[in-house]
Amino acid sequence: MRTTTPLRRRVALLPLALLLGLGACSDNDDAPTAPTTTRTYVQVERLGNPLVSEVFFLKRDHPLHNITAPSTDAANNFGDRIRAFTNQFNRGPTIANTLATVLVPDMLLVFPNRQGSTAGWLSWALAAGYGGRTLRDDVVDAGLTAIFGNLLDPQAQVLPGLTSDNVPMSTRNFGTTFPYLEAPR
Repeated sequence: MRTTTPLRRRVALLPLALLLGLGACSDNDDAPTAPTTTRTYVQVERLGNPLVSEVFFLKRDHPLHNITAPSTDAANNFGDRIRAFTNQFNRGPTIANTLATVLVPDMLLVFPNRQGSTAGWLSWALAAGYGGRTLRDDVVDAGLTAIFGNLLDPQAQVLPGLTSDNVPMSTRNFGTTFPYLEAPR
């Protein structure tokens, strides 16, 4: 009985590999096809206003928020979820209804017909401001204060320890012209 060495097996398979490799080549001289401009994107995350999904929704509900559009927020009962969360902390109907009203649909709104100097997170709803966000907005502390403080209802009890993430504002300097940010340190 004759045995084949590994080298002999490789040499025997070389013509087959060459045949397959050459067969994959083409000498097609047809004009190249135009590149396609149609692309399909899959939304994997949605962050309109800070803390909406992260604070108000159960972890198992985050994917629903992330893959849906703001136009479906009311139908998905996101306002009810916000109210249910605030009710667990006895925040009262004023805070619950205000938050549900300004955060559903979950979009960062800007009103360019208002004074730019009034820009700030939720300023459009709470102070007839421009809206949007500024680089100096500490939106986490603002959101936690709105939920657990008495910003939206002066009669509400402040829940100590829940109105701040205890992370200080940035020590960065922000310019008045684009790109607004200072050079990296």
